[in-house]
Amino acid sequence: MTGAYPRRSLRRSAEIVFRATVRADELRFHAVPDTSVEFTGDADSDSTSGSVRTNLPDQVAEKVVYRDVRIDYAIAARLRRGSGDSHRQ
Repeated sequence: MTGAYPRRSLRRSAEIVFRATVRADELRFHAVPDTSVEFTGDADSDSTSGSVRTNLPDQVAEKVVYRDVRIDYAIAARLRRGSGDSHRQ
């Protein structure tokens, strides 16, 4: 698992939730990617992203073939109080 996969309570209460699942029979990286997620603007400090990976390590290697890969990825962002909709429930 990479990062902190957003906990269920945050995914339910967040104003913005993005979820994706990617599957691949084979996956190879020509270069090790440098990735990051940054929350700016009105995002609350509880906002987070993360992934659960199958057959893909947190640190991938160049030119290694990974097979039967699955990545479940999610971003959950909550707005800071007072910056979003005033009638939030």
